[in-house]
Amino acid sequence: MFRILFIFLLPFFVFGAELSPAEKNASIYGALTLIPPLVAIALAFITKDVILSLFLGVLSGTFLIGMNDNGVLSGFVVAFTDLCARMVASMADAWNAGILLQVMCIGGLIALVTKSGGTKALAMWLGARAHTGVRAQIYTWFMGIIIFFDDYANALILGPIMRPLMDRFKISRAKFAFIIDATAAPITGIALISTWVGVEISAIKEAYAQIGVEDINAFTIFVETIPYRFYNIYMLFFVVASAVMMREFGPMYRAEMASRAGKNGGRDFKIANLEDQAFSPKEGIEPRKINALIPLGAMIVLSVIGFYANGLGALGEEELKAVQADPFSFVSIRTAFSGADASVVLFQAAMFSSIIGIVLGLWQKIYGIKEGIEIWIGGWKTMLTTVLILLFAWSLSSTIKELGTSKYLVDLLGESTPMALLALVIFVLSSIISFSTGTSFGTMGIVTPLAVPLAASVGAKYGLSGDEFHAFMCLNISSVFTGAIFGDHCSPISDTTILSSMGAGCDHIEHVSTQLPYAIVVGIISTFCGFLPASFGVNVWVCLAFGLGVTVLAIRILGKKVSGEVR
Repeated sequence: MFRILFIFLLPFFVFGAELSPAEKNASIYGALTLIPPLVAIALAFITKDVILSLFLGVLSGTFLIGMNDNGVLSGFVVAFTDLCARMVASMADAWNAGILLQVMCIGGLIALVTKSGGTKALAMWLGARAHTGVRAQIYTWFMGIIIFFDDYANALILGPIMRPLMDRFKISRAKFAFIIDATAAPITGIALISTWVGVEISAIKEAYAQIGVEDINAFTIFVETIPYRFYNIYMLFFVVASAVMMREFGPMYRAEMASRAGKNGGRDFKIANLEDQAFSPKEGIEPRKINALIPLGAMIVLSVIGFYANGLGALGEEELKAVQADPFSFVSIRTAFSGADASVVLFQAAMFSSIIGIVLGLWQKIYGIKEGIEIWIGGWKTMLTTVLILLFAWSLSSTIKELGTSKYLVDLLGESTPMALLALVIFVLSSIISFSTGTSFGTMGIVTPLAVPLAASVGAKYGLSGDEFHAFMCLNISSVFTGAIFGDHCSPISDTTILSSMGAGCDHIEHVSTQLPYAIVVGIISTFCGFLPASFGVNVWVCLAFGLGVTVLAIRILGKKVSGEVR
């Protein structure tokens, strides 16, 4: 009798008030929590329809959640209503709303710049100096490095500026999107001043607090992890090496050869540019670089100033006093940037820059005030597909979070992992979570609190101390951050991947399918030339030099020479 009663009451003990919804769902569904991201990702490649794939991915997740309390039949109804509620909640979130507004507002800004002949003039100016397709790619890479402070700004600004130049040399939109994506998160993730620094430093500090270490300089640890960011460094180098060697492989090679033959993404090259023609400069208008440099330059400058000013408002009293004591020191600037709300700042900068763009057009009598506003609104409309994709991607992310997908994956790790394999295991785990959820930040927040205590425990178990222990900790923290970016690069539901496709004017699935082999190759090089040797005590600088050499060798062996380059 007592045994029967115990079995009956067991669920109430297991799924009591102490368990969060994610923990409860992860315990109930286990591996089934992987269904929503797998559905979204698999269908994206099969159907080539990102919106449909994301919709069904979210719906499968909300069905699993709804089925818990409502049964199978009612679960379908609840699933649909929950999906709609999540989309509303995604749009209502302050951060997400800022991202949507900045995306659409930058679309309006780019329409103004393009209509006034600014992008054409800038492309002509760069084209006079970029005499080959190789130089065009290097210039694009360099521009991506310059816009180091935010990955979203990189994708949204770099695309419209460099697209005409890349088209001139018949560089495929897929390769263009890859260069944008490869110089977005990889450079922002290791920049000393960026919108990422606050997230990374906070994750480090909170994770160390879990092992009872409060008195640490999280920024110093962040800086010391940079040499161990193997994927970031190898990927940035990969872009330059593939451009200089003029070699591509896999789907990217086919995309490049098709582009050289006058096709872009399997379509006629002219058809691929229809979205640009709507905002092509008026006949008789002389293209001027100032029509691009002034508004876009204003956006960059205003963004940097905005990050500082907005960040100051988010600081605590003690931090604010420290910054005010020496407001323009590196530490003060970094502290202010770490507290900034990037989504709001970029929207504000884009809005003000749009006003500058309209005024420039009026001053040069390119269009009247009414037409200028119509052009700006038209630019907003071009971003509606991107907005819808982002809303579904965020809804999928919230569904996966509540379903406990990440909790299930993290629980697969035990403390039995050997020290030499720990960094690799954490890298792979971070990659899987980032790939499944489409978010680098979320992955860092999920895995760092696991990685730091686990690394500290394993390091102590193997008798590490002093500099060896510190280097081991930096290696494992880096494996979280680089794995998050690697998985994000591979994921079709990542917001930066989506924005890179949009910025380059490339079909989203084509961008994902062409970038995926490159990301995997660099990920493998990061594993065998970076994390594994470093785990066995090889000097990090030797690992970096070895990995860069292997990157060149991989491109040489796997790649084929791209012929038909326009000189």
